[in-house]
Amino acid sequence: MKKKYKDYFSNREFIISTAIAVFFLAISLVINFYAGIYATINQSNHVTDIILSNIRVYDVGHVFTYGAVLFWLFIIFLFLKEPRRIPFILKSIALFVVIRAIFVSLTHLGPFPTQLPLESDIISKFSFGGDLFFSGHTGLPYLMSLIFWENKPLRILFFLSAVTFGAIVLMAHLHYSIDVLSAFFITYSIFHIAKKMFGKDREIFNAGLPNSENGK
Repeated sequence: MKKKYKDYFSNREFIISTAIAVFFLAISLVINFYAGIYATINQSNHVTDIILSNIRVYDVGHVFTYGAVLFWLFIIFLFLKEPRRIPFILKSIALFVVIRAIFVSLTHLGPFPTQLPLESDIISKFSFGGDLFFSGHTGLPYLMSLIFWENKPLRILFFLSAVTFGAIVLMAHLHYSIDVLSAFFITYSIFHIAKKMFGKDREIFNAGLPNSENGK
């Protein structure tokens, strides 16, 4: 493990790419913060929804919050296990966050009136109430499913996570149906944009550094 980290973090190109990825992710979170505030301040009325209007609200707030925490802890574990994954995953997540922030700033629907109230300091730092379109809880696990597509167990795990989170946000009336359904289509496009934009990072993700004993 130590040799693996030494191989990667003694490589100048890899270090620069990782630093850029961290910076890009930090910037994306700032953009997301202001987009969420803007959308919430300018939110309009709620609308009817084919699913939310026909099901009661369920108390799944703990699953919504702590399931997301477990998801990110697992992503960190995957980083620590294989450092070659870091640049591409971070840049892909950052791209996802920026594109979602653009959508959020364009769409200002108000929350569904029976939305489950969330009392969580964790969620309040990333979600503000009017930042609904599209669902990050659904999209990010699906993005991970696409990134790890060649790893069948992880692909299935992340895809099931995306479906599960999609069901949870609907049960809690935290997102409209279109927020959840569209997340799969938009995220698919984001993944392919990431592959084009970060081609070298994708190659390192798949095969490791050239001439490295710790490639795969």
